[in-house]
Amino acid sequence: MNLKELSQHLGLSQTTVSRALNGFPEVGEATRKRVLEAAETYQYRPNASARKLATGRAGAIGIVFSSERNMLLDPIFTDFLAGVATQCSRSDNDVLVSSAQGDEAGTYRRLARVRSVDAVLLSSPTIDDTRIALLQRLGMPLVVHGRTQTGLLYPHLDIDNEGAFHKATTLLIDLGHRRIGLLNENLRFTFATHRSQGWRRALAARGLAAPPELEGGARMTEENGYRMARGLFELPDPPTALLCSSIFLALGAMRAARETGRVVGKNLSLIAHDDGLDAIRPETLTPALTTTFSSIHAAGIRVAEIAMALANGADPAAITEIWPVDLVFRGSTVPPPP
Repeated sequence: MNLKELSQHLGLSQTTVSRALNGFPEVGEATRKRVLEAAETYQYRPNASARKLATGRAGAIGIVFSSERNMLLDPIFTDFLAGVATQCSRSDNDVLVSSAQGDEAGTYRRLARVRSVDAVLLSSPTIDDTRIALLQRLGMPLVVHGRTQTGLLYPHLDIDNEGAFHKATTLLIDLGHRRIGLLNENLRFTFATHRSQGWRRALAARGLAAPPELEGGARMTEENGYRMARGLFELPDPPTALLCSSIFLALGAMRAARETGRVVGKNLSLIAHDDGLDAIRPETLTPALTTTFSSIHAAGIRVAEIAMALANGADPAAITEIWPVDLVFRGSTVPPPP
């Protein structure tokens, strides 16, 4: 079935059907839903070249990452990317993933020059991330998964990382813990800085110190979680509780606990951030892990929606979202040993 036949079947103009399929905001929600359902039923797929000529759009969203930090090996990023791909597929858009070989800025300039994507998604922003200003100068629509501290205005979706870790730290303090370690990502990433701020703020609110030796930051892998936790356990006054920025750091911390005679849920408490990964469910661990929770897959879906809205002319200044984070209490958090 071609566009003309689909339009005749629906009793709509080809222009209306084309705009509905491509997410133009002036098409009503009921009409858009009707068109998408019919396109799915009749397996209609627009020709990419024809669509670009008709709409001026590439029909693709771009994501670029540095080859030095291969995000395709990161399960958290790949779940985020799966969410992006899910939403793009629903609206018959593609996802263009590029690995920048040492010149990330050059990759963005090339995308802008050839217009191979309609918008760019930025993930894992740093405190002073320069990519946003570059893309704004290039005139490329962009949406950031996360935030920076550059002072620029830009569309973004983030979670309340500071609030989440403040809440988690407060739970541990309420249980009686006074020495609480933080296993985090490198503080150059904004989300890690926000989590550190939440941890520090909760401790300060109860008159407790946040000694630098109780905070570690490294890429969020099981091995790094193990290494950082072993270091904390070897302190003269080790922590009785750990707060981890990912499930993978928590798995490493649990291994370190076993090797040093500690039992999570008995003489060591543990809380981790759960991104809702299909591969690892915190409730299936022993003990079930107390977590802060926000679905990274859902974030990918929403960020893709925002990117396509921007490509269709939505106001960038109107799109800023901060999602609340749930705290899920399970068996890994208990009062400290006497």
